[in-house]
Amino acid sequence: MCDTFVALPSATSDGSVIFAKNSDREANEAQALEYHPAADYAQGAVVHCTYITIPQARHTHAVLISRPFWMWGAEMGANEHGVVIGNEAVFTKLKVRKDGVLTGMDLLRLGLERAKTAAEAKDVIIRLLEKCGQGGICGYRDKSFVYHNSFIVADPQEAWVLETAGEYWAAKKVSNYYAISNGLTIEDNYDEIHPGAMDFARKKGWVKRSRGFASAFSDGLYTHFSACRVREKCAMDFLHNSEGKITPGSAMAHLRSHHSESYNPSSHLLSNSICAHAANPLTRHASQTTGSLIAHLRKDKPLFWVTGTSAPCLSFFKPVWFEKEVLPDLGQPVEVFDNKSYWWSFERLHRTVLHDYRSRAPVVKIDQSTLEAEIIQKVSVDGKGGYELTEEAFDRSRKVNDELYEKIKGIPISGRPNLFYRRYWKKLNKQAGMYI
Repeated sequence: MCDTFVALPSATSDGSVIFAKNSDREANEAQALEYHPAADYAQGAVVHCTYITIPQARHTHAVLISRPFWMWGAEMGANEHGVVIGNEAVFTKLKVRKDGVLTGMDLLRLGLERAKTAAEAKDVIIRLLEKCGQGGICGYRDKSFVYHNSFIVADPQEAWVLETAGEYWAAKKVSNYYAISNGLTIEDNYDEIHPGAMDFARKKGWVKRSRGFASAFSDGLYTHFSACRVREKCAMDFLHNSEGKITPGSAMAHLRSHHSESYNPSSHLLSNSICAHAANPLTRHASQTTGSLIAHLRKDKPLFWVTGTSAPCLSFFKPVWFEKEVLPDLGQPVEVFDNKSYWWSFERLHRTVLHDYRSRAPVVKIDQSTLEAEIIQKVSVDGKGGYELTEEAFDRSRKVNDELYEKIKGIPISGRPNLFYRRYWKKLNKQAGMYI
C-alpha cells in the first residue's frame, strides 16, 4: 500500500511543483536507493525487467530510483529532466496476469528512463501497458500479492494521473493538486481514456448507476479493506487546507503523519495511516513504509528529498541533486540484515523503537528533527547545494542512528505492545537475521 500526491505551482508557496510519496511494502523488503547514469545502447539491445525481457531504448536518461531489492522496477523515482513518477497498487475486477508481463514498478522505471516530460512518460507507460501487459507477482514473500496500477507523473510544468485496469486505462491532467492511494479515482472526468474501456465495462454489466471508469473497474472489497479512501481523504484534506502554502517541509510532515497524535502502531486493524507501520500478517502485512521521496521541482534546479529508510516518522530527509556525483555508497540491501547497508542499519534503530513506540519514538524524533533542520538550513542559504551536502547528510545520519540505537536500548519499556504484535515482529526479525 502507498500514498502519492502532487501540488502544482498554484498550490505551492514558491510556484514550484511538489511531489511526494511513501512506498509501503513488506517490512523486510529492503529498498535500494540508486542512481543510474544516462546510457546509449546498440540496435537490438534488450532490457531484463523483473519478469520479462523487452527491447531496450537506444538512449536512457539518468534516473534516481527507490527500488525493492529483488525487482528491476522502482516504486518511485525521478530523472535528469525533472520527471517524477510514483505508482500505487489498485485492485480491479479484471484478473491479474502473474507472468509474462511488466510490473507496475517496471513501467514506472521505463517511463523515467525513456521520457523528457510528464506527458511523454504517461504515453510511454500506456504504450508498454498495451503491448506487454501488466501485473506479475508483486509481493516479496507473499506470492499471492498481485495488482494493477495507478500513477502520478509530474514534471516542473504539469502533472498527470494515470489509472489502469488490465490493458484499460484513463488519464486526467491535474489542476492545482491531486492525491492517489490504493483505489481508482477517475470517473467520467478523464482527459484521455482507452477507446475500448467503457464498451468493455458495459458488456460485462459493470456500468450501471455510474458511468465512470473507477466505479466500473474497481474491486470494491479489496479496495475497501485497503483503507485507501481514508488515506486519500487525509491527503486531499492536507492539500486543500494548505493550498497556496505547500512546501517541502509541509510535505515531509504529511508523509510522517499518523491518524492520531497519540499514535500506537500496535493499536489498529487496517492500514489507515499515511506513515504506515506493519502489524499483522492479514490486514497490515504489506503496509510498512519502506521508503519516502519528495521532489521539489523548481525550474532552475530540481531538488529531491529522500529518507533511504523505512518509517519516515523516525528518519529524516536528505537532499539529492542530479550532478556528476549523486549518491554516496549506501551499500546494496539484501534480504537479511547487513549493517553495511544504509537501509538495514536504520532498521536496527527502528525495530528497537517498536518495543515501546510511544515512549521511545519521541526521543528519536528530537535528534532526527534537529539534524534535518540543520541540513535544510544549509540548503536554503544559497538555494543550490550539491553532492557534498548529500554526502554529509547521509554520513551524519548514520552516526546519529548508531548513537540513538545505543541510547534507546537503555530506555526502560513502559508500554509493551500486545502479544500478537510482538510475535509478528519477532518472526520478521528472525527471518531478517536481526536479534534485538
